[in-house]
Amino acid sequence: MKRLVIASLFATSLLGAHAETYVDNARVRSAEPQYENINVPREECRSHWINEQSSRHEEPQARQYGGAIVGGLAGGVLGHQVGGGRGKDAATALGVVLGAITGDQFQNRDQRAQYDNAQYENVQREVKRCRTVNETQSRITGYRVAYEYRGQNYTTFMRSNPGNSLPVRVTVDPVLQ
Repeated sequence: MKRLVIASLFATSLLGAHAETYVDNARVRSAEPQYENINVPREECRSHWINEQSSRHEEPQARQYGGAIVGGLAGGVLGHQVGGGRGKDAATALGVVLGAITGDQFQNRDQRAQYDNAQYENVQREVKRCRTVNETQSRITGYRVAYEYRGQNYTTFMRSNPGNSLPVRVTVDPVLQ
C-alpha cells in the first residue's frame, strides 16, 4: 500500500511539472548583418627587365693527350743523348717532363684561344620579384535579428537572414503556488 501511495505521488508530481511546448511565428522587425574583418594573404609579383653582359664562345673541345705522349717520348730521347752516368738519368727525366709539357701546349693551343677571344654582348633578362601582401576583407558572420512576439520585443543572433517572420518555440509552464 505504501508503494502505491508513493508511486501515485510521483506520477502526480511529474504531471504537474509537465510543460506544453509548441511552435509559433514572430514578426521580424529588423535583421542587421554583422561583419568581421579577416586578413587574407596573397602573393604580389612584379617583373622587370635588366641588361647584362654575357660572353659568347663556342663549346670547348675535349682535351687531347697525344701531344703530351709524343712530346714526352721525344724529350726523353733527346735528354738521354745529353750527359753521362747519373746525369744522363736526370737529363732523360727532365727531357720527358719538358717534352710532355711542350707537346701538350702545342696540340691544345686552339682551346685556350677560344676563351681568350670570347665576345661579350648585352642581353636582356627578366627578373621577377614577389612579396606577400595581407589584404583585409570583410565577411558576414551572421545577423542581429530584432523580432516581436505577442507585444514583447526580443533580439537574437542568427547565421542567416530569417526574412519577414521567425519561427519561435513557446513553452507554457504552470506556476506552482
